[in-house]
Amino acid sequence: MIHKKLLVITTIVITISLITILCYKGLEPTLISAPVLSTTKVSGITSSSALTGGDITSDGGAAVIARGVCWSTNSNPTISDHTTKDGNGTGSFSSTITGLLADTTYHIRAYATNSAGTAYGNTITFNTLSTTDDTVTDIDGNVYRTVRIGDQIWMAENLRTTRFNDGTSISYVTDGSVWDGLTTPSYCWYNNDTSNKATYGGMYNWYAVNTNKLAPVGWHVPTKEEWLTLINYLGGEDVAGGKLKEVGTSHWASPNTGATDETGFTALPSGYRGGGGMFWHLGGACFWWSATRESVNKAWRCSINYLSSSLDIDNQYFTHGWSVRCVKN
Repeated sequence: MIHKKLLVITTIVITISLITILCYKGLEPTLISAPVLSTTKVSGITSSSALTGGDITSDGGAAVIARGVCWSTNSNPTISDHTTKDGNGTGSFSSTITGLLADTTYHIRAYATNSAGTAYGNTITFNTLSTTDDTVTDIDGNVYRTVRIGDQIWMAENLRTTRFNDGTSISYVTDGSVWDGLTTPSYCWYNNDTSNKATYGGMYNWYAVNTNKLAPVGWHVPTKEEWLTLINYLGGEDVAGGKLKEVGTSHWASPNTGATDETGFTALPSGYRGGGGMFWHLGGACFWWSATRESVNKAWRCSINYLSSSLDIDNQYFTHGWSVRCVKN
């Protein structure tokens, strides 16, 4: 018993001595704590998947050896529930969650593990799309993928209908000079080439948008305010474009700056039809109408290009041919 007491006393004395020496030399003993992190907003929500991630701002004094996102239908999920594994180290990371049930409420939070243990970011709750919301079909029978971004449900492809939702045909105009002088609803394919339809969709003048019959039933062309809601949800104009653009250069020109497509919106560089009915910027930029008039001959539109991560909003003439993305009512 005496020996055990002596051993404890000796250990305490040695520990105190080491701390004293460190302090005398101007050093402090290293204290390790759990990492500090936050959970990234959820976007790109479908009936079975979602996009999210985390941002680790401190490793707690020891290397982060595992990180990812955990999720459950119960609140405050842990690594004992479903998880992704997204490498190690500090900084931001992205996660794709798959295998989710349709029309279900999930709770997610990012996690990070070091030698002190596992820490969690804030919990975010979201609802997956129902299977009926996973796609939308237009009057022509074209089927479009859809995606939830924040509280909005968007088409994940450009509109390519040739008829209004009441079944009436939209005028198809190929001649550039005729197009430039139109004051009635019309559409075309880029460069009047039908092979561009499947990938890039149609180009519509604003007269077609202004009929309020262009989108599938239950959907509509977004207003300027709805575009701004999307932009604000994604963190502002400077970064929103990158979060919407398809990654890589299979369609976009290099360098396709800032493209992450973390929303699942998958914006493609569909170009536009401008003054004189000329076609421009296939591969370099995309442009979408809003349903909001700006003046007697202009309406608001949004645009993204390959040299920037921004999503710009300005106004242009009714006669120009822009792409259309629809949002659910």
